[in-house]
Amino acid sequence: MQLHDISAYQTSAEHFFERLQAWEVDLVLDVRLHNTNQLAGFTKECDLDYFVREIDHATYVHDPEFSPTADDLSAYLHKTISWQEYAKAYRQDLVKRNAVADFFKKYGSYKSVAIVGTATDKRRSHAEVLVDVLTQALPEFLG
Repeated sequence: MQLHDISAYQTSAEHFFERLQAWEVDLVLDVRLHNTNQLAGFTKECDLDYFVREIDHATYVHDPEFSPTADDLSAYLHKTISWQEYAKAYRQDLVKRNAVADFFKKYGSYKSVAIVGTATDKRRSHAEVLVDVLTQALPEFLG
């Protein structure tokens, strides 16, 4: 399994979908906490589901099990916690939720997974942490 993180922000549709095609993704896993507002543009949940199926012929899933908590996200966005604190809290939350085992149970059959996050020029995304955690766990779950 190959794992990739991709941002839904500060990108064109062309660049976004060309990256998915280059990675030959068969699953686009949206782990954003908020993915339905107008600011998401072409990456709003209902639109992204359609575009992923039609352009990349892949499966789209929004799975909030892998989203950060609202409190942690708010604290990070409002700069009351640092990136390091946010990433640490997110990792701890993944452990509490048993999210890594759940990921491989739900999505272990996919060959190439793009995990949609919210990185911008000014902030990083939990999707990058999730890819790191899952990559480290690959040998244990998919041996």
